[in-house]
Amino acid sequence: MPVTEQTFRKIALEDPEGHWELYCGHLRRKPGMTAEHNDVMNLLASQLWRQLESQEYRVRTNSGHVRRSAENYFIPDVYVVPTEQVRLQRGTGALETFEGPLPLVVEVWSLSTGQYDVDTKLPEYQHRGDLEIWRIHPLERTLVAWRRQADGTYRESQYAGGTVHPVALPGVVIDLDALYE
Repeated sequence: MPVTEQTFRKIALEDPEGHWELYCGHLRRKPGMTAEHNDVMNLLASQLWRQLESQEYRVRTNSGHVRRSAENYFIPDVYVVPTEQVRLQRGTGALETFEGPLPLVVEVWSLSTGQYDVDTKLPEYQHRGDLEIWRIHPLERTLVAWRRQADGTYRESQYAGGTVHPVALPGVVIDLDALYE
C-alpha cells in the first residue's frame, strides 16, 4: 500500500536503522550488504574525504536521502553534497534530504541490490540531474560512470582499474585499484 511523503519522513526518522527508501510511494528497506560492498563503499568515501575541502563539500555514506519526488527517496551508497546544503538542514530536526542535482552519486553493486540499483535507482538519479553517477562492481573490479552533458543527456564511460577524475569535483582523483585491494 502506498504511503504519503509525510508518513515516509516520519518512519525514516523514527527508525533510522531501517534505512528506509521510498519508491513509487512504497516503503523499501535497504538490505544488509556484503564485506566487498561495504569495504569498497568506505574506501571510496575515505578517498573523497581526504581530497575534498569540508568548507565546500561533505561526503555521505549510506546516510541521508536524495529526493526525486514525493514518491521517490533513495539512500545512495556514497554521494557528495555541497556543504551549504548540509548547513541549511542542521538544527531543523527534519529528515536529511537533498533535492537538487549533486556532483557525484555512487552505488556499489551487491548481490542483494544490484539489479534494483541498475533498473530503478540509476535512472532516477539521471532524472534528478545528478552531474555524475557511478556504479562500482567490486567483484568484477569495474566502474561505469554516467556524466551529464550540457544538453541533459548522459555519456557512459567504463573503467577497469587505474584512476578516475570526477568531472564535477576538480582536482579529485580516485584510485580504483586501491578500492579493490
